[in-house]
Amino acid sequence: MNTDDIVRFLKDNPDFFERNGELLDSLSVAHPHNGQAISLAERQLHALREKIRQLEVKLTELIRFGEENDEISEKVHRMVLALLDADSFEAVRDAIFSHLREDFSVPHVAIRIWNSVLSRETAEFTPVSEDIRFFAGDMRRPFCGAPAHVEITDWFGEAAPHVRSVALVPLKREGRVFGLLAMGSEDAERFYAEMGTLYVSRIGEMVSAAVQRRLG
Repeated sequence: MNTDDIVRFLKDNPDFFERNGELLDSLSVAHPHNGQAISLAERQLHALREKIRQLEVKLTELIRFGEENDEISEKVHRMVLALLDADSFEAVRDAIFSHLREDFSVPHVAIRIWNSVLSRETAEFTPVSEDIRFFAGDMRRPFCGAPAHVEITDWFGEAAPHVRSVALVPLKREGRVFGLLAMGSEDAERFYAEMGTLYVSRIGEMVSAAVQRRLG
């Protein structure tokens, strides 16, 4: 009988060691850490403890992620309330900027709006190139990563030369893009291509709705 036969036999007879419990004490295997011989039962106990340790690590990670998500949700909630209270476009803009900077620690924020019925003599309505409009119109999800458009990076003013990563979120009305929310950071790892964009997308939706409400 070879090794495969023994393995097959044990799989076909899962109660073998229950019927022959004395074998567990007489069989020995190497300790998983120091290599010393230990009983099969003790080895199983070590394996069980290791599984428990791994589960505890995963549980700790899940709890940490849950706490982080709760904290982000609370920040988003505060931002929603501020946008609902805003009674003008300027108030909406100020709420967006202050909450992104203070709650979400985004140092640089800019917005550009086009194809609006109403306009203002502010930076948010500065004309943008067709390239940027086409770029925003083709976006299916927020863009996160290194700055790829000099024109957009310039929206950050004096900080532009120092911005190393950006998050660009299209602003939409009934499926049509009418603007772009840009967030920038000097930290190259703050916004990266593989990062999750669920909350970034929701912020974009909130900003879109608030701006529409005040511009018509």
